[in-house]
Order: sequence, then C-alpha cells, then structure tokens
Amino acid sequence: MADIPLHRRIYEQLRKHISEGLYIEGSLLPSENELCSLHNATRPTIRKALDRLAVEGFITRQQGKGSIVKGAPKGVGILSITGTTLAIGSEKLDTKTIVKPEIRSWKKAFSFELTELEKEVGCIYFERLRLVNGKPVFFDITMIPNINLPRFVSRNHEIPSLFNMLREQYNIEVKGGEQKIMAVNANKTIQNHFQLKPDAPVIQLDRKIITSKPGFCFYSQVFCNAQEYALYGTF
Repeated sequence: MADIPLHRRIYEQLRKHISEGLYIEGSLLPSENELCSLHNATRPTIRKALDRLAVEGFITRQQGKGSIVKGAPKGVGILSITGTTLAIGSEKLDTKTIVKPEIRSWKKAFSFELTELEKEVGCIYFERLRLVNGKPVFFDITMIPNINLPRFVSRNHEIPSLFNMLREQYNIEVKGGEQKIMAVNANKTIQNHFQLKPDAPVIQLDRKIITSKPGFCFYSQVFCNAQEYALYGTF
C-alpha cells in the first residue's frame, strides 16, 4: 500500500476498526499525538484522516475532548474507494457469481472510452450478485484489461474482494478513480436479481478504477438496490 497516501491508509484503518466494533459508540479514538506516534505521521496528516471520518459520520470532533466514535453509519459505503467488501463493514456480505470470469473482446467500458491497447488485449469479464444480510443489494459487472493477470480466470470464481485479490496476487493497488451516478429503471435482469416490480428505480454507478500499475485501469457497472441501505462515502 506504499503508493496510497498515508492519510488515506490511516483513515481506512480507523474506519475498519470502527466498523468492526473495535471502537464502540461513545468511545474516544486515540489522541492526535498518539496517532502521530503510532503511524509516524505529522499532525496535518492525522487531521486529514480524522476530517474524512467526521464527514462520513463515523466520528464527531470536539475541541478539548477529541474524536468521539458515532459508530458505522447506517448504510453502505459503496461510494468510497475501499470497494464493496470493506464498505459493508460489520454487515454480512455474500457473493454469488452470475457469470464466471472469461476473456472477451470489448470496444467500450460502459460509459468510458478505452485506449487502443485496452481494445487490442480484450478484457476479463464477470458478473456478481452481492447480498447484505441475505438480501440482494448490489449487482456488478466488471471488466478488467487482459494484461499480465496469469491464471485470473481459474482462481476462486466467487472473488469476494476484487481489490484484495489484485493487491495480494498481482501487486496492484487501487489509487482512485472516476464514477458516474444515475437513477435508472430496473430492466428484467435487475428485477429478477433484486426481486423488484417492473420498472422499479435503482441506482447505477459506472466506475473507472485507477491503479498503481501505469496505464492499468479496470471498469465496473454497479446496480444498487438502495431501498433499505443508504449509499455514502467519498471517492
């Protein structure tokens, strides 16, 4: 994770600890001085991480008292750069593969234009349904350039965390990205996955994910059934 800014790494760690209940509602996070010592970081770096937690509703900050934990917000942080698995926090996430990873040709990645190299090498395509506490909440279609990803299509087809797989197996870190958010009417496929009535509204996210590997981006189209889970986060 060396390519990820330190303030973001600290934010992700604290966010994970709050989501998993290490810090409970009403408790205090370590002081800024303690966090500086723990992470070998400057005070402005720590404040960037804490400010982001405050904006997303994980903590409140009181002068003279410190950072008070509010707990994980009721919702799913799919809008954050962390990816769905970490975004779910303490909720139970199950992944069902709808289309196993396979190599395909491609001319476009949803609403994003491709480079000539990306068009030439093709993509690894797969579809997943993500269930939160047993209820279908996300349906995602993912396309990854078929560049130096040996044995990807033969790995665990459930791929519970794509971000973790890329980091652990291929030394590729997610650094940021671009996303387009819109409300659409669910087509028949989405209706079936989410058990919705015809033309029910869902949220569609088209995402271009930038990585630590120069010129290597991957793309996803995520449909969100937000009837019970609000979406929040920064990207």
